[in-house]
Amino acid sequence: MKPTHPVWTSFCTTMPEIEAAAARIRSLIVATPTIPFAALSHDMDCSIAIKCENFQHGFAFKARGACNAVFSLTDEVAARGVVTHSSGNHAAALARAAKLRGIKAHIVMPKNSAKIKLAAVRSFGVEPVICESTPAAREAMANEVMQATGATLIHPFNDALVIAGQGTVGLEILRQYPDVETIVVPVGGGGLLAGTLIAVKSLKPSVRVIAAEPEWANDAFRSLQSGQIEPVLRTDSIADGLRTPLGSLTFPIIFQLVDEILCASETSIVESVQHLAMHAKMIAEPSGAVPLAVVHQHRDRFANQRVVCVVSGGNRDN
Repeated sequence: MKPTHPVWTSFCTTMPEIEAAAARIRSLIVATPTIPFAALSHDMDCSIAIKCENFQHGFAFKARGACNAVFSLTDEVAARGVVTHSSGNHAAALARAAKLRGIKAHIVMPKNSAKIKLAAVRSFGVEPVICESTPAAREAMANEVMQATGATLIHPFNDALVIAGQGTVGLEILRQYPDVETIVVPVGGGGLLAGTLIAVKSLKPSVRVIAAEPEWANDAFRSLQSGQIEPVLRTDSIADGLRTPLGSLTFPIIFQLVDEILCASETSIVESVQHLAMHAKMIAEPSGAVPLAVVHQHRDRFANQRVVCVVSGGNRDN
């Protein structure tokens, strides 16, 4: 049970804004499938389906939020370009969205970003600005670029338009798999989780939404316990996309609406990447495999449930 802490009465985005995002980005993204895989379920006493965001443009859900944010800008603002900081998937998504709109993108990436994610950004004609591998260093470098260029910051998760775009994942799950009882979503900065929570709890509040997080990057778990945003204590989890702290916009949504946050070990994450490859013939990056790892590791929490695991991305170096 969550401790008692201040209750927020409004959030940065709403269900109508998520529906507007769905209409705005419909032609710019893939409505990825939700596919049941019996082979993933046989030893866990639950039925597992995968929301395949690794089939998305750029092989990650980030295309949704980036496109919604970029295509919401006025022409005058868009002409000055956009800037972000990201370990990879949002970086490539913003580079793509900017190219689609015909504007310049400035992308700040930490030096420990996966090679495949650096290559993805370069494929859109953008050379990443490399910085140290801490949240503070990423934000400082992005602010420098923003001041120098006049570009608009499109934060990877702490942005209302990005959160609304990511919320379209929840809309699709409920439409594609209406009998779902539990949805498991990875959490790093919280944009995907926050958007999914608003969509799912607005349309079908009986559906449980569980956040999945690495044990080595358990700041969201600790934040839910303390009632305030807790810092990232280490940055070496194999799930590189989930090493970021929650944002001021995502935290209130998650704190108030999430049913539970569960953590997975590094070993369980690696095994789940392998299980997805073996039993679903699916390439998943470690961050995307964390929801399945959580179901494996905490199977008692999911017994006899119809579960959807959001595989958030499929970009990995090997």
